[in-house]
Amino acid sequence: MSVIKRPAVAAVATALILLFPFAPVPDFWITQLNYIGLFSLVVLGLVLLTGVGGLTSFGQAAFAGVGAYATGYLTTVMGLSPWLGLAAGLAITLVLALVIGALTLRMSGHYLPLATICWCLALYYLVGNLESLGKYDGLLGLPALTLGDFSFQSERRIYLLIWLAALLAALAVTRLLDSRPGRIMRALNTNRGGGSTMPEAMGASTFRHKLVMFVIAALLAAVSGWLYAHMQRSVNPSPFGIKFGIEYLFMAVLGGIGTVGGAFAGAALVKLAEDQLKVWLPVLFGGSGNYEIIVFGVVLVLVLRFAPDGLWPLASRILSRWLPARAARSVDEAAPPLASREHPQPGAPLLAVRTIRKAFGGLIAVNDISFEIRAGDIVGLIGPNGAGKSTTFNLVSGVLPLTSGEVELLGQRVDGRGSREIARAGLSRTFQHVKLVPEMTVLDNVALGTYLRTRSGTVRAMLRLDKAEEAQARAEALRQLRRIGLAEQAHELAGNLALGPQRLVEIARALASDPSLLLLDEPAAGLRHKEKQALAEVLRQLKAEGLSLLLVEHDMDFVMKLTDRIVVMEFGRHLMEGTPAEVQASPAVRAAYLGAEA
Repeated sequence: MSVIKRPAVAAVATALILLFPFAPVPDFWITQLNYIGLFSLVVLGLVLLTGVGGLTSFGQAAFAGVGAYATGYLTTVMGLSPWLGLAAGLAITLVLALVIGALTLRMSGHYLPLATICWCLALYYLVGNLESLGKYDGLLGLPALTLGDFSFQSERRIYLLIWLAALLAALAVTRLLDSRPGRIMRALNTNRGGGSTMPEAMGASTFRHKLVMFVIAALLAAVSGWLYAHMQRSVNPSPFGIKFGIEYLFMAVLGGIGTVGGAFAGAALVKLAEDQLKVWLPVLFGGSGNYEIIVFGVVLVLVLRFAPDGLWPLASRILSRWLPARAARSVDEAAPPLASREHPQPGAPLLAVRTIRKAFGGLIAVNDISFEIRAGDIVGLIGPNGAGKSTTFNLVSGVLPLTSGEVELLGQRVDGRGSREIARAGLSRTFQHVKLVPEMTVLDNVALGTYLRTRSGTVRAMLRLDKAEEAQARAEALRQLRRIGLAEQAHELAGNLALGPQRLVEIARALASDPSLLLLDEPAAGLRHKEKQALAEVLRQLKAEGLSLLLVEHDMDFVMKLTDRIVVMEFGRHLMEGTPAEVQASPAVRAAYLGAEA
């Protein structure tokens, strides 16, 4: 078994699925598998939207309803082709998803799930009250799908179409997640250590990527609804209400909401279990009723308690004892290098900070701070706790807007711009609290830094037309890991590394964007002595290569041995600026740190 590769296992499994209807099996099995395939299409969208992006949606059934009703109306009322019905359903879904997404995806907390419930209920009652759509009776007599002279009227034939769509969707989502936009999407989930700050600092629009995920999930649901309508040859509001919206999310959570395989596992488990429970539970309880909902509630609690990642990841860990290990994806080190920006000559003006101020209501956190950095310098920003160092850092990098003042980078005014635009101008940064995606490899985390130096988008990624550029990005990521001495850990999961190597990975990710200025926010925080020595050696090497650095740090010994100049802050004010020796000899600095009497 050790010589069998995972792609071969996947190819065999795919062939068996597509050949299943040609086997002498009961029609009931085919029907069950048809529903599992249809459900899986919707749940795949939730894997991308909720599992990867962290955006909870109860409204995917509504988008399935749009696909079903669009083709139902066009084929029964207007007499058009079902394939035109598919095109119309996708077009309407695209417009609706863009509008709804633009209105709701900026919401946070519980507001987004509530909004998804609202639009699902709105569509349900809208189609249920429109005379042209048959109200709650729906539309009957939809034609069977045909392709030339070949008809998909029988369930065994439409099975091929359903599962071909589901498998192609799974392949497209898998490719997307392993790509330039996919890495940004995987970094968005705040429940997994992500959020918007880090992707924006890499130059990516987090809102745009959220909207892309939302649209893809909606389109997959619309395809499912279109297939369902022509399989049933009728359409009514019942399968597109909030009950099914909740069930789709339950399938995703049960199977493994962050995994493509979990979409199929969850759909299969819920569909098969629901049919059996509807038979056995009324017998057990001695009456009719939706007892299966009670069982599903109990199962969900148990899964969240004992297998929070879902059943598919749990089964994968168990089966990994017998299945071959997933081989690390190779890096083509011969790939052409990515385009680089022009950097200033050593000693040239690089960053100018002029009387910047930040007020939070009546609190002045940063009060008219000014300093400059020239190309090739390492400048430290120090001060006691509460001095305003991190706030200054965030003002320079665009995470926070200025109240007043100016920031100039390479001769361009960058104050008033967001961190995304400042990253494009040539500034990159690390974070006080490490912001890596723990489920991604070290190499993929570093490849996030190449976002601004690459161009491939979502469609190219899903069609795998980005292979050449991906090879360049991965080669660049490996080069930066080698630069900081972590090339051997390239294929480790980032979450498995200790804090010291994680901080080095953040530096490698920042370097992958080819910055002119690198900002390091407390890079030595939490590190042991030897880890600090290794970090200092890396930073000296970067300085020798001509890179300019601005760092905020509490460890005075680390700062004094590393920097060319130091800016000292106290209570948000500029206390002094000078060489490490001048700062050490300053009575004002000693008073700020130790107290006036000392």
